[in-house]
Amino acid sequence: MNKDVIIMAIESSCDETSVSIVKNGKHVLSNIISSQIDLHKKFGGVVPEIASRKHIENIDPVISEALEETDMTIKDVTAVAVTYGPGLVGALLVGLAEAKAIAFAAKKPLIGVHHIEGHISANYIEGEFKPPFVCMVVSGGHTHLVHVRDYGKYEIMGKTRDDAAGEAFDKVARSIGLGYPGGPKIDNISKEGNENAIEFPRSYLENGSYDFSFSGVKSAVLNYINQCKMKEQEINVPDIAASFQKSVVEVIVNKTIKAAKELKLDKIALAGGVAANSKLREEMKKACEKEGITLHYPSLVYCTDNAAMIGVAAYYEYINGVRHNMDLNAIPNLKLSDRF
Repeated sequence: MNKDVIIMAIESSCDETSVSIVKNGKHVLSNIISSQIDLHKKFGGVVPEIASRKHIENIDPVISEALEETDMTIKDVTAVAVTYGPGLVGALLVGLAEAKAIAFAAKKPLIGVHHIEGHISANYIEGEFKPPFVCMVVSGGHTHLVHVRDYGKYEIMGKTRDDAAGEAFDKVARSIGLGYPGGPKIDNISKEGNENAIEFPRSYLENGSYDFSFSGVKSAVLNYINQCKMKEQEINVPDIAASFQKSVVEVIVNKTIKAAKELKLDKIALAGGVAANSKLREEMKKACEKEGITLHYPSLVYCTDNAAMIGVAAYYEYINGVRHNMDLNAIPNLKLSDRF
């Protein structure tokens, strides 16, 4: 393929309105992100209706900024990509309606992208990281252990049976008074605590399982806090945060390493918002070095929701001939396996 493939990508699955211009699945020419975190903080989490309304307000200005930053117009774009699931249905519909309108008016191909595939593809932006590898996708809504066989070809080895890792972080953060968003707050305050102060449970499930369960450790934290209150004992927030974080990270690292060894793969990637967690990066790096495994993870800006990762995933869809019709709909519970 001699001609450059320029993808304009739109991501609006939760509370970030993002538009990116990506060239040839590698070069991020612009990546504009309008975050709603401050808007949702007072509610302790994302309010779907408010998120949808804010996306409607933000989408046109963010598109304009993304194009202006590259000195491009819609005419210069090869295809329009958009996240169509999973996510908040109202939020998804805003991005999807915008992408369809632009693709139809400009006579450009439309490419729907799976949000999780976007997170995995964020690893292709920097460096020369390529499949096959094991990817640990950890975010507020998802915990997936994925065998990435090739670009766009996946085998889900395990996933959470209850709370996602990021969801557990948010709930524990709320219970110890840290507020929203919980992941970064727990990560920061854990640095002041003793991670061995409290022995919270590790759930490995049945022998050989690559699934995850974080509701048990979340409940254990809540029970510990209640017991402290009943006994009128001091609640040491940094110690609780650090001990909780250690229990979650330990399970994630051990299962990911085990999966890579079983598949005889020497590459592991992290993806998703929780991939920004410093403890997870540190412990995964130690474990990989011990096993002679190469570890890759995106820069922080590409860990949280962003359109650049959607543009990268869409590039590989485009060159493989994937196109979507104007009847493409938002699928809030879209499974990665449903893509194929």
